[in-house]
Parts: sequence; structure tokens; C-alpha cells
Amino acid sequence: MRARIAGVAAYLPEHTLTSTEVEARVAAESDGFRPHPTIVERVTGIRRRHVMRADQQASDLAAAAARALLAEHGLTADRLDLLIFASASQDLIEPATAHIVAAKLGANCPVFDVKNACNSFLNGLQVADALIRTGQHERVLVCCGESPSRAVRWRVRDRAQFADAFAGYTLSDAGAAMLVEAAPDGGIFYRDFAARSSAWHIGTLPGGGSLHPRDPEHTYFSGDGRRLKDAFLAGGPEIFFTALEKTGLTWDDFAVIAVHQVTVPYLETLRSVLGIPAGRLVVTLPEHGNVASATLPLQLATAIGQGRCGPGDRVAFIGLAGGVSLGVLFAAL
Repeated sequence: MRARIAGVAAYLPEHTLTSTEVEARVAAESDGFRPHPTIVERVTGIRRRHVMRADQQASDLAAAAARALLAEHGLTADRLDLLIFASASQDLIEPATAHIVAAKLGANCPVFDVKNACNSFLNGLQVADALIRTGQHERVLVCCGESPSRAVRWRVRDRAQFADAFAGYTLSDAGAAMLVEAAPDGGIFYRDFAARSSAWHIGTLPGGGSLHPRDPEHTYFSGDGRRLKDAFLAGGPEIFFTALEKTGLTWDDFAVIAVHQVTVPYLETLRSVLGIPAGRLVVTLPEHGNVASATLPLQLATAIGQGRCGPGDRVAFIGLAGGVSLGVLFAAL
């Protein structure tokens, strides 16, 4: 059996914050430090990002996307074999957020979490694929709820601290869900993953674990965007070129190529390095920001909604994540 992507949905909180408003909030909450006007949008190409309500949690974002997806396919949650919450964000350290999502949906199937920064959803899809191909499950819901707005540093001491916290100003809240089902043909036909783990320290959210269990100062995003970009480019392209070589395909053979999107300039750099035709991309960054692991399913949902791909079309997923982690997955819809 193959694992076929039967459907996908995304949920975006209604409230948005422009890059100008981000800069204004940093200036208002900091003692004397003011970001250079327009710096966030000039550097990232991001005009606005989504911010969830104070009464929402990561599980709510995932559940909202999942409800829309199940309704679209005329399914109830009791028809699921397995629920995987695959996200960089989580409601609690324990239990797995998948339990909370399942309870909100009314699902009674086995559940677990998969976590690998911005590749969490892609790795969740990898696991669903493996479990279906080995006959352990037939209908799997992979979902995520990304809530990075809760870890943005607004009170900034100086320019150095602003630069260290800058990745947080690109991030956006979102939920996504994908239904993966057993099928006799089509579906996911190639997958490969790699890691350059020596670069794990370049970008972190350090609080909440055994290293910094209770220090509020470590509950904000911290990183060096330039070094992270260099780490991706130094070790990244080979896995994607190998995928094309092993399948005998070119990028022109795909209706849509979903690429993890951090900033518009970096997306263009990656597109150029990999030789991806610009018309195959679904650029969500300017209006939606970096939605972490929800990026790839958001792009697929957007492309389907725009009529850019449908049954029988090939789609490619290119994942990049802190750690550093890379992934590529090809599927026929």
C-alpha cells in the first residue's frame, strides 16, 4: 500500500500584526532602544504575521484546521486510526499535545507527538507514510499548531539583543492538518532526510527543558540568522539534487514545490541554488510570515485553493529546520 495525501487544511488566526507594528511595540516596551524604521520588512520581506488570541493554545490551532479538514471530507474524528501532533510548539511539556487535540476533536484513536523544529510536520508525514506502508494504520491525521508569538522578545536592551531576538519577529501563529490514507497506488513515492547536528546551537528556544527549566530569560527565540542560512547552504543542496536524480524527475515535473519559507531573500537564494522555477513556488511569506512547521501544509492548501494542483499532480516538499535538519518528500495527489 501507498500513503496518499487525501486532503489538507490550514487555520490562520484573524488578528494580524504588521512589521511596522512589531517595531513600534519593541520601541514602546524597551527602555530607550528603538529599531531602525522599516528594518523588519526590508530584511525579511514580511509585511504581516498572524497572532492567536490570548485564550487560544497550540492545540486549538491544530484542532481548528483538523475540524475544517474532516468536515470537508465528511468524516468524524472517530474514523481516524491515528493522530500525530507534529509541531515545534506545544501546550505543555507533558502530556503529549496530541492528547489535547484528540480530546478537543472527540477522537479515540492512538496519538503521539513528533517534534523537530520547523520540520516537525514533514517528519510527522514521514512517520504516517511509514506506518501506512507497513500496514499498521489506514487513516492518519497529521496536524500542527504553531504558537511562536508566545516566545517573542518585546523588551529589548540594545541592538545586539534585538539582533539575537530577530528571528522571533518573522514568526507567525497557524494551524494545519493533513489527512493521509492507504491507497493502492500514487501517494508518497520518495522521501529522504538529513541533519547537520553540529549546528544545533545557532538557533534555539532554550527555556523549558533540563538546560534552562525555569529561567524566564530563556523563554525567547535566540539565534543568528546569517549563520543559520550559511549552515543550510553549506550542507543542504545535495539531498535535493539526489532526490531528482533517483526519481528521474526535474522540478518542471511538479505542479507545486512547497519550500519552507523564513525570509523572502533567503527563499530566492534557495530557489536559485536549487534551480527551482519561480512559477512552481507558493510564496506565503509576505502576508503570513514564517509559520514554522505549518509552512508546507499551508502552501499546499493555498495551491489547491487556487487551482494550481489537484488529483494526479506531483507535489514536492522541501523542509529546512533548526538543528540543522533537512528533508525532501515527493507525492502524487
